[in-house]
Amino acid sequence: MMEDQTAIDAKFMAEALREAEAAAAAGEVPVGAVIVVDGAVVARARNQKEATNDPTDHAEIVAVRRAAEGLATWRLSAATLYVTLEPCAMCAGALVQGRISRLVYGCRDPKAGAVGSLMNLCQDPRLNHRLEVTEGVLAAEASEILKGFFRLRRKDDSKRFGELAELVEGA
Repeated sequence: MMEDQTAIDAKFMAEALREAEAAAAAGEVPVGAVIVVDGAVVARARNQKEATNDPTDHAEIVAVRRAAEGLATWRLSAATLYVTLEPCAMCAGALVQGRISRLVYGCRDPKAGAVGSLMNLCQDPRLNHRLEVTEGVLAAEASEILKGFFRLRRKDDSKRFGELAELVEGA
């Protein structure tokens, strides 16, 4: 049974990774998410903050909104969320509020992670709902997408800085 769940988790995390790749292609921080109920994807999403200018448009939040709308309930107690990066405090809070039963994430986020790195909102006994959490599923792949995205962004930023310096010097 454990091996079966591992394979299922890898399958759906691969779906989330595809969403992360699409986010990167759109210039968004590459985080992807899918929500699964009874073995079927009921929602998929990726970060879209840049496109919408909405700071709450993280992949997890968008996926939770879509799942709730599609299932016509805010109580997502039969749902598992697969996301490529450890959720932040806002997203972890949304998972608790939405009564998600299980969270599976790829890589940790040491700067903003709220499911073990900085705090653990999803399993805080003071809250009225706790989620089962599985971390590290396809973590290397999730981490590499993020690292590659920021490597390119830094390269582009340094190129833009060099072009700006040339303009200033030439003026």
